[in-house]
Amino acid sequence: MTAKILLVDDHPMLRKGVAQLLSLEDNLEVIAEASTGEEAITLAIKNPVDLILLDLNMKGLSGIDTLSALKRAGVTSKVVIFSVSDNEADVLQALKFNADGYLLKDSEPEELIEKINLVLKGEFVISTPLTQILARSLRPALQKTSLIENLTQRELENLKLLANGKSNKDIANKLGITEATVKVHVKNLLKKLGLKSRVEAALWAVEHKVSH
Repeated sequence: MTAKILLVDDHPMLRKGVAQLLSLEDNLEVIAEASTGEEAITLAIKNPVDLILLDLNMKGLSGIDTLSALKRAGVTSKVVIFSVSDNEADVLQALKFNADGYLLKDSEPEELIEKINLVLKGEFVISTPLTQILARSLRPALQKTSLIENLTQRELENLKLLANGKSNKDIANKLGITEATVKVHVKNLLKKLGLKSRVEAALWAVEHKVSH
């Protein structure tokens, strides 16, 4: 099944380059482009897509303002911020407004494709260089090392795979269990660690060196 994508960026050449890159993938199709946030909102409402790749810094509505407006309008498309900024405040603000990912424009083409496909599977994605930024920002809330002792061996295995970017399906295949069982393990380990999301769990694992 081909995923429909909306590209939002005020630089035509960048849009063209990204569109050409994505067109090489059999399962990805750019069906619309927008140069402003306002235009993006109109297009997203009229022609729903699976994924919106959204520039952060644009004239008029910023990427964050556009993201907020899309959520208020009830748009259910996955939204990934696509930016040159690796500023911690920008990344955290995008997460605050429930972006499904934050990718840097200098990402390798292979990484961009890989991350987009992960988002389409329901995963949260972030460019590798930004992982430590998030870990630092969340560190005060994640100082719970002793809690790892409360995890079962199976929950620990799920945590390690989750931290390495594996989807529920990948984890299920790796451990020889069902996706439903994976979801139960993830739910239990989040509760035991006092965390709210898979992203926090992944960062916790990286921070406490249990991701390998």
